Amino acid sequence: MEKDAKIYVAGHRGMVGSAIVRQLEKEGYHNIITRTHKELNLCRQDDVEEFFAKEKPEYVFLAAAKVGGIMANSEALADFMYENMTLEMNVIHEAWKNGCKKLMFLGSSCIYPRMAPQPMKESCLLTGELEKTNEAYALAKISGLKYCEFLNKQYGTDYISVMPTNLYGPNDNYHPEHSHVLPALIRRFHEAKVAGAKEVTCWGTGTPLREFLYVDDLADACVFLMNNYSGDETVNLGTGKELTIKELTELVAKVIGYTGEIKWDPSKPDGTPRKLLDVSKLESLGWKYKTELEDGIRLAYDDFLNNPMRAER
Repeated sequence: MEKDAKIYVAGHRGMVGSAIVRQLEKEGYHNIITRTHKELNLCRQDDVEEFFAKEKPEYVFLAAAKVGGIMANSEALADFMYENMTLEMNVIHEAWKNGCKKLMFLGSSCIYPRMAPQPMKESCLLTGELEKTNEAYALAKISGLKYCEFLNKQYGTDYISVMPTNLYGPNDNYHPEHSHVLPALIRRFHEAKVAGAKEVTCWGTGTPLREFLYVDDLADACVFLMNNYSGDETVNLGTGKELTIKELTELVAKVIGYTGEIKWDPSKPDGTPRKLLDVSKLESLGWKYKTELEDGIRLAYDDFLNNPMRAER
């Protein structure tokens, strides 16, 4: 990407989009276009057509999505599928129609089969059944990834996709029902510490294994790949390291300074037993993560404490 190129970051107010904007600015890109949801509803085809025809961005980072944790995903399957599929198809199609040089589509590691061999390689896509609790979101993301691949094959575009592991960091969503596991734990242990609660009950058994990537590391990888990768196959973005939810919970409690008892409610769902990405392709391209988990959790907790809107949601 040229330093003065016109770059559109879709979803710039979210955790991922805002991190990509920060990284682009840090690297000297200054012609960045953004629109809030109120200014541009990506689910409205006419509005997206009008935006692309007027702005003609040369590069697009598609980080906009309707996201949520296990509860949100399993309660609103139709909403997750419709909104994600509609907005991504609108953006990718209009980028192609308006001669966008390169587009990056951001997916999610939930696109891989529930029982995929671990760690999960990019090639295991569509080789087995998806995890039921986020099947709708996964199907939408797979469709976006495949549309980029098919445009490349049919029209010779240079559209790439990346599949991040679980993300966390500044601008995360700390909503008590609709957040992902790490921000949910930050909020829960902070509130327990403030209230002097003697115990905290967490969902499931604590046995599933998860991988976490600090969002500013993700943004660094996205800009790197936009400049250094072309290809139809997606690229996994992660650390290649995993820990149990129980270990994660104890680490969050340690960072926050909560010293009470941690209990588990096995009647609640665990989700996928293990989700570790094989990041050998990413590392072979010349990129590796920088932020260790404990340091990242400290940074995320600082963001939670210093952003009252996020802390109160």
